[in-house]
Amino acid sequence: MNGSAVTDNNVTGRLNRGVLSWMFFDWAAQPFFTVVTTFIFGPYFVARMTSDPVSAQASWSNAATISAIVIAILAPVLGSIADESGSRKPWIAFFAVIKITCLLGLWLAAPGASVSLIMLLMIFASIAAEFSIVFNDSMMTRLVSQRDVGRVSNIAWGLGYLGGMIVLIAIVLLIAANPTTGLTLIGIPPLFGLDPVAGEDARITGPISAIWYLVFILPMFLFTPDAARGKPLGQAINTGLKEIGNTLSEVRHRTSILHFLVARMIYQDGVNGLLILGGVFAAAMFGWSTMEMGVYGIILNVVAIFGCLIASRIDRLIGSKNVVLISLCMLIAATLGIISTGPDFTLFGFVSLPITTTEGLFATPAEKAYILYGLLIGLSFGPVQASSRSYLARSVKPHEAGRYFGIYALSGRATSFMATLSFSVLTTWTGSPRIGMASMLFFLVVGLAILWNTAYPAGDETKAQA
Repeated sequence: MNGSAVTDNNVTGRLNRGVLSWMFFDWAAQPFFTVVTTFIFGPYFVARMTSDPVSAQASWSNAATISAIVIAILAPVLGSIADESGSRKPWIAFFAVIKITCLLGLWLAAPGASVSLIMLLMIFASIAAEFSIVFNDSMMTRLVSQRDVGRVSNIAWGLGYLGGMIVLIAIVLLIAANPTTGLTLIGIPPLFGLDPVAGEDARITGPISAIWYLVFILPMFLFTPDAARGKPLGQAINTGLKEIGNTLSEVRHRTSILHFLVARMIYQDGVNGLLILGGVFAAAMFGWSTMEMGVYGIILNVVAIFGCLIASRIDRLIGSKNVVLISLCMLIAATLGIISTGPDFTLFGFVSLPITTTEGLFATPAEKAYILYGLLIGLSFGPVQASSRSYLARSVKPHEAGRYFGIYALSGRATSFMATLSFSVLTTWTGSPRIGMASMLFFLVVGLAILWNTAYPAGDETKAQA
């Protein structure tokens, strides 16, 4: 049996070793996004590494913008080359070396360290992470049946959140300490003698994520069948470069796939913006410590796991498109809640909140309201991405998966710099991160509107719109 075959175990609901090992790629990759990009290192970079939180938010957003531009340009090219070269694992290994090296370098991000150096490391780590995802995702059509692809995609995404949450919990309980008391959430000194005043509790997330990634991508390399080796690398590059032009021309005539990719390009901008900037936005507004950001991240990841498990069941019943539409509506509601909340109000001031504190974490009513809105994000940002992935997997054939998942990555990143750039420009111009965050609504609403009238599956031009 070759890598394109689907076993009977898949049909009966059980997953074979190769598919399970493929699913663990998300488990391995997610801590980078959870503890580095979103909840621990990013907020530390903004709130504690530098003395100017507004400028630091703009710098963090600029790094994301540069990464997005590079990914948008090169992802379709690499996907097309992968279709010609056949095997995906050598590409994943190459980018793993870059990602792991850059994450180890984040230990250098001490207070007062070079912002440019840390931005450069984050840019290369983000690019390598996204390119690895292109090659990993393109393996899915050869491993999983059309019937099960939505279930497997959502479960894999849920596994990713579980892996990220485990690392986050470990950091919050054992490493992240209150700078005032020097103790972690469970009242012990940080492991390894880490100094929270020097930011070591946040800086260590880079090396931890690197080691976790190295260990847990090994099952995929050992047990997941790869596509047969195709053309030699040089020939694959030459052919792949020619094929990408043909694919971009071809997709213009596959109307429903084009509409799906355009919709995804726009709404994913808003999703990326929320994931990249949501944590630093909260840290700047409420002055949350690493410990508080970690607990907030745990709450969202617990909810995200349930969101993916629920979506894994309903994706088969109502289809990937409807899962995405429902998730986008929830993200729009959550974004409205977040931007409507300040230190003493929510819902744009229609609800006043006293600036009184209670003991423990998230002491003010405004912080508690923010967490409630965050729960909507937790429920929806996993399914909106996992079911988008299965939407495309149901719409293309295995032999063209690399090319189309490369364009899929392009659609997720081609204009994602617009979301982070709009945040940077509006925040710098107005001095208000809340106004910058409000720009995410544009991307979510427009993307939803385009997807609403797009056929499902997108590859079937004759199928009635869902």
